[in-house]
Amino acid sequence: MIEDKNQQRTSLSALGEFGLIGHLTRDIETSQPSTLKGIGDDGAVLDFKDKKVVVSTDLVIEGVHFDLAYMPLKHLGYKAVVVNVSDICAMNATPTQITVSIAVSNRFPVEALDELYDGIKHAAKVYGVDIVGGDTTSSQKGMILSITAIGEAEAEDITYRAGATSTDLLIVTGDVGAAYMGLQVLEREKQVFQVNPNNQPDLDPYNYLIERQLKPEARKDIKAILKALEVQPTSMIDVSDGLSSEIIHLCKNSGLGASLYEEKIPVDPQLINVCEEFNIDITTVALNGGEDYELLFTIKQADYDKIKGNPNFTVIGHMTEESAGINLVTRANTQIPLKARGWNALSEGE
Repeated sequence: MIEDKNQQRTSLSALGEFGLIGHLTRDIETSQPSTLKGIGDDGAVLDFKDKKVVVSTDLVIEGVHFDLAYMPLKHLGYKAVVVNVSDICAMNATPTQITVSIAVSNRFPVEALDELYDGIKHAAKVYGVDIVGGDTTSSQKGMILSITAIGEAEAEDITYRAGATSTDLLIVTGDVGAAYMGLQVLEREKQVFQVNPNNQPDLDPYNYLIERQLKPEARKDIKAILKALEVQPTSMIDVSDGLSSEIIHLCKNSGLGASLYEEKIPVDPQLINVCEEFNIDITTVALNGGEDYELLFTIKQADYDKIKGNPNFTVIGHMTEESAGINLVTRANTQIPLKARGWNALSEGE
């Protein structure tokens, strides 16, 4: 997109910082009752009355978190919002506002940022959040995107990583592992393209996996579903760094162990086929893939009848006493200690 000589290309310097902010935010409107003042002053003004406020921030960096060789800028904008909204959902709260900060090098024209903001604004509309501020600045190399999400919740609804008990059931929404395999497909096709730019990949067999990587969705729906079922989760986290890592987080924060049953882990049929194609173990991908943005949570055993049979939820195990450890129970009924082998932003070689 950026290198297309036939498209209009307006340099950032032609607008300047304040001109760019005005350009990108010219048609942004607010709809949340808690937004008293959005963009246009030194700070946004929010009024949550007697509700609690939840805030979360994520930073995404070109070359670390995304590759523009296969990540369209509109998808990047959408995904950056989803990543943050997911953190609010993981607190069992409702996302209400976001701020958007961007650092870009001069290789990006204004039209590229228009495309990025199209994705941001579309996600804001889908998730019902107001864009209430942010910042723009220059970058020596590439693009850096930081979004802060704000949400609200009644005090009794907020769910933390801590709070589970040793008899609680462990539940995950949706399916896991697909986003990671979508990334593997995209990386493979990138390598093929670099060798032969005339080669056009057939991505139809991988549609679901690629969508999970390029355009994931946050589970904003889960709070309302649990409320309707009269189920209050005892602990909760989103699956961003891999299922195994998130289970370990819940266990450590609650001072517990857990048993995760391999045969219960929900995976999409397309994932199974592509893992076989890549000769990669399905369970390894499901445990360590990350970027699924599903919700992992615990509930009291007494609430099992309320959620059983609901297509949004899969019971994948249960919590235990800390002394029992955090284990994967294989299909052969052997126990293997769970390791945190998911995404680590500060690991060597990243």
